Amino acid sequence: MSQQSDLNLKTYQPTCSIEALKARAKLYQKIRTFFAGRDVLEVETPIISQAGVTDVHLASVRALRHIEGKERIQYLQTSPEFAMKRLLASGSGPIYQICKVFRDDEHGRKHNSEFTMLEWYRPEFDLKDLMHETADLLHSCLHHRFDEIRPMILSYKHAFQDRLDINPLQANLNQLKDTARRVGLTLDLGDDRLAYMDLLFSHFVEPSLGFDTPVFLTDFPPEMASLAKVRIDEDGEQVAARFEVYIEGLELANAYDELLDAQTLRQRFEADNLERKQQGLTEMPLDEHLLAALPHMPACSGIALGIDRLLMIATENMRIDQVISFPAAIA
Repeated sequence: MSQQSDLNLKTYQPTCSIEALKARAKLYQKIRTFFAGRDVLEVETPIISQAGVTDVHLASVRALRHIEGKERIQYLQTSPEFAMKRLLASGSGPIYQICKVFRDDEHGRKHNSEFTMLEWYRPEFDLKDLMHETADLLHSCLHHRFDEIRPMILSYKHAFQDRLDINPLQANLNQLKDTARRVGLTLDLGDDRLAYMDLLFSHFVEPSLGFDTPVFLTDFPPEMASLAKVRIDEDGEQVAARFEVYIEGLELANAYDELLDAQTLRQRFEADNLERKQQGLTEMPLDEHLLAALPHMPACSGIALGIDRLLMIATENMRIDQVISFPAAIA
């Protein structure tokens, strides 16, 4: 066989092993068995919608399609959240979904612009209830690697203070810039306070989380509430009522005590679009269906978990392309 034909042979092959494909199938089976045992309904919703996410730090993939002969620009979902909340408002009860999601131009060791997400919602669960259930799911999926899943609960504020000796809830822009310079980060992010906070977190906090046991990071800055409620913490400071899960320095899941106030959510969406305009980004159409549904939703907590990253941990692989068949570059 010539060198050229050998090269052509390899171009069609997946980047993951056949063993990884089998591990994925077993993981899906475990997840479905777990939720079936708890009477959580599996649902399916569209992956394309008339409304995209307004979050300044997420980029939706645009799609052009025709509906009843009319050309429309729509968006591939970054999460099934909006559609699933419409089901909750319609009386679905507890639900989960395994689906493809898309985030434009996100690629790297931990990222691919198309990836697989598990998302579930639990009416009447608070965040503590959801933490326990998430720990149970992780044990079900990772018991071959970890004898016991005993999550450590740590606040975003205390994680910052432990590693950088600064309270991110109180620090102003100049203090965050000074901290970045002190630890050798010289990237100029202008006057974006949250960008400096994220820079420090991603370089000095995140990589250290979840090596002895999974870490449930709680009580984020209120500016990072997104679709979560805001509450007052034990020190009298405003925090977002949400948590993230970290294992071996890898962010695995993101959970909210779900906001039910449609007017507050509309204001957050509009503030996002104003920030998008100021940054020269495309303003996104608001999901009016979600805003109409919100007052009819039951009190609940919800969580989104990255299946590909969970599979990385389960199979002890370091790169996402080792657990997906065809990354964006060769899809």
